[in-house]
Amino acid sequence: MPRKIAVYPGSFDPITFGHLDIINRGLRIFDEVIIAVARNSAKNSLFTIEERVELIREVLAANGRAKVDTFDGLLVNYVLSKNATVIIRGLRAVSDFEYEFQIAQMNRGISQDVETLFMMTSVPYSYLSSSIVKEVSSLNGPVDGLVPPVVKKALDRKYNR
Repeated sequence: MPRKIAVYPGSFDPITFGHLDIINRGLRIFDEVIIAVARNSAKNSLFTIEERVELIREVLAANGRAKVDTFDGLLVNYVLSKNATVIIRGLRAVSDFEYEFQIAQMNRGISQDVETLFMMTSVPYSYLSSSIVKEVSSLNGPVDGLVPPVVKKALDRKYNR
């Protein structure tokens, strides 16, 4: 029986407990989840792509079924190159759905072999985003309940604390 592989793409700048919730729930459905960190030069990221990959690897070190990789170009092409058939997308609110629906339809138009699975975030993370984490951290606010300890330490270093 072929392995069921899904790709969870994003910038993960930085990875949060909301992302980890989606990853762990995805691993209940799929044999392997590839966390695909997007190389997006248009975004002004706090962490380099190498730093983001390393943080995710540290956080997921105990889980051999979660892989970390980077990609650029069309997501559908990347997904197919990994022999995956599903893109996982987390939705926090109805406002996320409209944008994600458009992207999913475009991806489906490019390849009928790739499905998009929308997962609603768990209630404790429905407000959580990497942007909020960076803003709170930049103002020296508490992010302990929002990100793993290794990410909090990395944020403290970025903001010279």
